[in-house]
Amino acid sequence: MLTALSHSFAVRFSLFSSLWLGMLLNASTGLTQPQLQEISVNTTRFRVEIAQTLEERQRGLMFRTQLPDDQGMLFIQPTPGQSTFWMKNTYIPLDMLYFDDQGQLLEMHTEVPPCKAKPCPVYTSQATRVKYILEINAGLAERLGLKPGDRLSWH
Repeated sequence: MLTALSHSFAVRFSLFSSLWLGMLLNASTGLTQPQLQEISVNTTRFRVEIAQTLEERQRGLMFRTQLPDDQGMLFIQPTPGQSTFWMKNTYIPLDMLYFDDQGQLLEMHTEVPPCKAKPCPVYTSQATRVKYILEINAGLAERLGLKPGDRLSWH
């Protein structure tokens, strides 16, 4: 009986410790499970993380080693304007799609490579009224036939 109770306690303690350690690591590193929202560009649906706060926009997709083709990150600028990105600590090549506040695709930077040497190149939109920026895997915009004038919509 004592061994069964000891074993039960050890299992519960181990589970509790694992959960607690996981929460502690997530809190200290900012590595929490992202909330995904569904959007579309024309008829193609994406599940995206929303980067709305300054901290979320600064972190972006840094330190990621993969991104599923049906996922991306949607950056929301507080006010429409020009948009500037760099690929510091970003390990996967990306397509960057720039939309206005009405959801119209204004321009794209495609096949943007990870930064390999400092200083990292800067990618600035030509458009001056960008509200949303969608980052997806490099080459995906071309494979999907996306082009300026296409529409972003929320689900």
